[in-house]
Amino acid sequence: MSATDRTPETYASAGVNLAAGEQAVQRIKEKVRSTFRPEVIGDLGGFGGLFALDVGRYRRPVLVASTDGVGTKALVARAAGRLDTIGIDLVAMCVDDLACQGAEPLFLLDYLAVGSLVVEQVEALVEGVAEGCRQAGCALLGGEMAEHPGAMERGEFDLAGFAVGVAERGRLVTGEHVRPGDILIGLPSPGLRCNGYSLARRVLFERAGRSLDDPAYAGAPRSLADELLEPSVIYAPTVAQLLRSVEVRAIAHITGGGIVGNLSRVLPPSTDAVIRRGEWEVPRIFTEIQLLGDVADAEMTRVFNLGIGMVVAVDPADVFEAIDVARSGGHRAVAIGEVVEGSGHVVLEPAGTGAPR
Repeated sequence: MSATDRTPETYASAGVNLAAGEQAVQRIKEKVRSTFRPEVIGDLGGFGGLFALDVGRYRRPVLVASTDGVGTKALVARAAGRLDTIGIDLVAMCVDDLACQGAEPLFLLDYLAVGSLVVEQVEALVEGVAEGCRQAGCALLGGEMAEHPGAMERGEFDLAGFAVGVAERGRLVTGEHVRPGDILIGLPSPGLRCNGYSLARRVLFERAGRSLDDPAYAGAPRSLADELLEPSVIYAPTVAQLLRSVEVRAIAHITGGGIVGNLSRVLPPSTDAVIRRGEWEVPRIFTEIQLLGDVADAEMTRVFNLGIGMVVAVDPADVFEAIDVARSGGHRAVAIGEVVEGSGHVVLEPAGTGAPR
């Protein structure tokens, strides 16, 4: 074949559809604008998002940053063909980390990588991110869509984000003021959030042969897809209200590593946390995973949140007010343990043990 007979190569022939990308941007613009706060300057399309921080609100403002993704929960969403809530999970993973430092989430940027750009898929994913930002009260300031033909198949995607918040330096929550006698309040999580899905998928689909359309468990009122795609609760607004209402001494976002791995990150080295597992109801899906996979109890507590998405340490005198504030924010908060003298460890007491109260 001569050079004159060959078909010219284009970006489209290599697997990247620029026209679809432009169409996707047009379809998500209003969804993104719906998240804008007064501090957002300009509109979409710039090389960077602009946010005018009102420094007059703070004596010594500190910016707090966090980044995260949705992990292999994305595979469940893709298999179920339900992409409109996974973006809520992304926002929760990022802004609830900011809340642990006492920061107000200001804005988030997302990064969406796809094998081949499908406009409807992008629109659904970004709508979820926008809804999460609306719940969190932060702006979706910008983002990036990238096609990766050859690296990812058509329909495959990965979703990640980066969030920035602000806190008064003198009101940062670091855990340094935690002391023996403090009460630990748990904010429930109805599902897995974004953690442990590799183990959950292996047990439920590979080992037990379950289908997404099957009941989540015997007698369950909803499907396994409904259970596994339960959107992550966004705790940041309620944490902000707690910070305004009581003295919050430590906050732990219960993600990968479970209660033990995350609560230990905010404990002073001279203290332990004692958690009484009988104080809250563990969602049935965790029992199902443990039984079907013969998963050891220690492994369950190391991988999953077991129904607690956030733990807040407060002074004993503030317990009732803190629980009232959390419940007014829609969370069935409950005291799940206390801080004692120790060496920086978290002790999980089985249900039915512990001293009477």
